[in-house]
Amino acid sequence: MAVQGAGRGTGADPVGPVHGGGCDCGNCPHGAREGHRRAVAAFLRARDAYAAGAGLPAGVAHSAPASRQWVSEELTQWAETVAERGRAEGRMRLARLWVRTAAVVWGAVVVLLLTESLTAVGAGWNSARTAALLAALVVAAALTAASWFHRAHGGALAPVIGEDNRMSTSRTVAACWVLFAAYAVLLPAGRLAVASDPAERDALLSGLGLARGAGLVTVIAVVCGIAVLVRRVVGLRILAQRLQKLPAHRPRAADLLTDDAGRGAFADLQYVVVSAVALLFAAVRLARRPDGLPDLPWGLAALVLISAATYLAGKYAEGGRPLILSVVRAREPGDLDGPIRTGDDVEVRGTGFVPPGAQSADLLSRMVVRIGAVHVHVPLVPVTGGFRNPTDTTLTVPVPAEVEPGTVEIQVITAAGTASNRCVVEVTD
Repeated sequence: MAVQGAGRGTGADPVGPVHGGGCDCGNCPHGAREGHRRAVAAFLRARDAYAAGAGLPAGVAHSAPASRQWVSEELTQWAETVAERGRAEGRMRLARLWVRTAAVVWGAVVVLLLTESLTAVGAGWNSARTAALLAALVVAAALTAASWFHRAHGGALAPVIGEDNRMSTSRTVAACWVLFAAYAVLLPAGRLAVASDPAERDALLSGLGLARGAGLVTVIAVVCGIAVLVRRVVGLRILAQRLQKLPAHRPRAADLLTDDAGRGAFADLQYVVVSAVALLFAAVRLARRPDGLPDLPWGLAALVLISAATYLAGKYAEGGRPLILSVVRAREPGDLDGPIRTGDDVEVRGTGFVPPGAQSADLLSRMVVRIGAVHVHVPLVPVTGGFRNPTDTTLTVPVPAEVEPGTVEIQVITAAGTASNRCVVEVTD
């Protein structure tokens, strides 16, 4: 293919395997990562070369529309190769994630053991320290088993990875609170199993009462409800075409604090920060009084509830469907003004044409403008460092000869499959 030739001309071939100085065949984790890196680097070099007018065949170089179409097709094919390498790398990373999650869990157990050993110097080892260590071992063993059974889907992180292959903020926050509550219950349970004094057993049982753990129970109920409700809200808004969602190649920790486009999201950020602070306070309270559920103050619980409500409101407010504001005839400098004719370029102006997370070339190439009964794929027009077309607010497409003169409707279909409103224009002979 010409696109492979361009890649070899820039010193990289994103398709062929290289088994020397780093395999990129995609059959091993290192190869998938190296293959994706090389494919991306070669694509960026080719895009910038085409943007500078280099590498065009002589047969299309004399015609601006023909050269634009040729470049768009070449970049689209190249982008599909890059995207496939990215998905392969994501699958490899996801399959190896269970080992890392298990290592982190058992590392936390070792840190707890060292902390208890250091704090026991002088004070002595007691049943509370033993129960805390045993509870940590039980939780770690359960998470390790879950990691093994879900090793192909991210290990212990599988329940908090959303349908869009991103880390879910609501599920992660709820999972952290649930794990903490499980540990907080196992701790007095271990002490209760070895307690011989009836008064000590009564104290441990009273520590699990609702009067002491009402704040913690309320917070867990709310964050778990938020996790379920957010999934329902997002699903309904996608079906109603009020939210555009595209899957990611692999989950990242940054997904907890950003939107689908990788920009910082205030609603997610404040939810994670407030929940982390509240969890830390609850952990300190549990360490100071390990005889029951930590008594989370109602002021702190109310702060978490307000943060959860803000996060939910943010989910209701985000997104939106694409909207066409106007359609005009695209005019090159020096061209005469006139009506829209077949063969002319039209510029569709509006908003929401590029959904969050759809900035990659393979997704940009999936955008379609429906002109009457003809579906026109939006051409990729490269510039140094990116693409001039399409953008989130403007799309430029040619009016094909198959469009009959007269009144026609124009509609944009984004990479997420969401259709915009219809705009009526007049096409003349």
